[in-house]
Amino acid sequence: MEMNDQHGITSEELTEYRILVRGYLNGSWSKWFDGMSIAHIPGKQDTMFTKLTGIIPDQAALRGILNKIWDLNLTLVLVQQLCSIRIAGEISNGN
Repeated sequence: MEMNDQHGITSEELTEYRILVRGYLNGSWSKWFDGMSIAHIPGKQDTMFTKLTGIIPDQAALRGILNKIWDLNLTLVLVQQLCSIRIAGEISNGN
């Protein structure tokens, strides 16, 4: 989160990612992957791929998702940044 003290305005950039792994994860893993949506893509020769898509707020959160993929011993096929959205707002001083 960035802050502009002069005007009391904050901004935050949210980024949507698509992550593709080799293997099958059912929808119950969505919560463990911070609410990312889960879809499946059939591959050649009975290979299944799982596609995770969702908003990841920062690089630390992305690293956390990638660490979970590593912990499950899944093969990472693709990490793709789809779009970024900057959200701006004012800081309330409580008055």
